[in-house]
Amino acid sequence: MPSPQALTEADRRLVAAWAADCAERVLPLFEAEAPDDDRPRDAVARARAFARGDLTAAGEIARRFVAGRAAHAVTSRQAVAAARAAAQAAGVAHMGAHALGAAAYAARAAGAAAPDATAAELQWQLDHLRADVAAALRRLPPLGNDSAGPLGPGLLASGDLGAHIRALQAGIAQLGDR
Repeated sequence: MPSPQALTEADRRLVAAWAADCAERVLPLFEAEAPDDDRPRDAVARARAFARGDLTAAGEIARRFVAGRAAHAVTSRQAVAAARAAAQAAGVAHMGAHALGAAAYAARAAGAAAPDATAAELQWQLDHLRADVAAALRRLPPLGNDSAGPLGPGLLASGDLGAHIRALQAGIAQLGDR
């Protein structure tokens, strides 16, 4: 049985566009440090293409780590987090839970660039959730409750990333089916 963190392909296509929106907002933080490295921007474009149905999950699974490698090409906390946000957005084709990872890394990037920006970034993310995307994200298990995926115990469940995902999941639950 597949992990509940995977979501259906239809749900992954829905949440991929939102994840791309979250990651794209912080791409300038990466590009300020590595203007000639287009891997994160390409990952966001691929997440959008997957959302539109232009790319297959199988094809994107093979490419999901490319943008993550861009994080090793920069040194500032915000640039690293921006690259990882893009990588997580691209990873949605493989597993829907990566959408929350993209949002959490985007919040980390925003907060690293301007310490009081984290809450505003998380609020923007919640404000830009369509009802169908929120419904799909509500199908994900709470952070730390399922070990078969990115929301299990590990990197996304700890520190500021874990706090961001918990805040997002609480906010998504409060949105209901608006």
